Amino acid sequence: MRTLQNFVNGKKVSATSDKVQDLINPATGEVFAKAPVSNASDVDKAMQAAAGAFEVWKESTPGERQKAINKIADAIEARSEELIGIESENTGKPIAVTRAEEIGPMLDQIRFFAGAARNLEGKSAAEYFKGHTSFIRREPIGVCAQVTPWNYPMMMAVWKWAPAIAAGNTVVLKPSDTTPVSTLWMAELMQEFLPEGVINVVVGDRDTGRALIEHEIPQMVSITGSVRAGMEVASSAAKDLKKLHLELGGKAPVVIFDDANLQAACEWIAVAGYFNAGQDCTAATRVLVEASAYEDVVALLTEQAKNVIKVGMPDEDVLVGPVNNANQLARVQGFLD
Repeated sequence: MRTLQNFVNGKKVSATSDKVQDLINPATGEVFAKAPVSNASDVDKAMQAAAGAFEVWKESTPGERQKAINKIADAIEARSEELIGIESENTGKPIAVTRAEEIGPMLDQIRFFAGAARNLEGKSAAEYFKGHTSFIRREPIGVCAQVTPWNYPMMMAVWKWAPAIAAGNTVVLKPSDTTPVSTLWMAELMQEFLPEGVINVVVGDRDTGRALIEHEIPQMVSITGSVRAGMEVASSAAKDLKKLHLELGGKAPVVIFDDANLQAACEWIAVAGYFNAGQDCTAATRVLVEASAYEDVVALLTEQAKNVIKVGMPDEDVLVGPVNNANQLARVQGFLD
């Protein structure tokens, strides 16, 4: 059984912590790998590497950054089937859905940020006082500490590192403790096209993430997670005035009036609710229906759940695979019990 390692300063590095945790394939319930639970010392090594790399990467031109990021996109695309298999094993996502709905948009996002590196905007220079010219200069921030969730591991990693690196920053990223595999794979692939230390991945639990956020080096913190986690991160970042980006969980209601096309509405509500096994911050979690249409909507959604939405194993032609982890399964079952 393989044991994962952190990716720091351009190479795989064993954590100094002896603590590990099992990674479980949601489709089989079997342990397929072990992952380190990194400590503050491991985080510090990654931060020092990123800080050193920043002195080089911040001087790269937008064109150089664009070229590197486009090469990363090309390399991921060439090995996309390998990445799909890794993501499915770690998350339980249906292979066909991941191929159709995630890989293409993810590659497009990487290439978008590669182009955006050459299109930074700013206010024009002007003379607001005689003899003085005022202007805004866009400069890289520094090291970015980033934390991603388990529901879209590879895509959320891209949403973090691509804009940060495109803007000339360096990254220390901590993926979810249950789904680190695709992020580590991606970092290793990226290293061919980036200076050592520009992308670093540290694997661990909440305490690892806390050490990441509280470390003195990063100038910006970005997290995708729960509202509770966002509040804790905001409080921690405020102590030394780190820049902050929060993408937090939502509660997405759907409103239906009786003059709507109920059949079409319920078809798309079912997709919105069940896509990615409902593990999505924009999943349709509540349906508010005008009283006169209530019974019809209940019947139509019941039909979708019973006979239309396909559920099964990741290698089957289905929309819904297993949920990601035991805690999530217990949470879903709690809604029914």
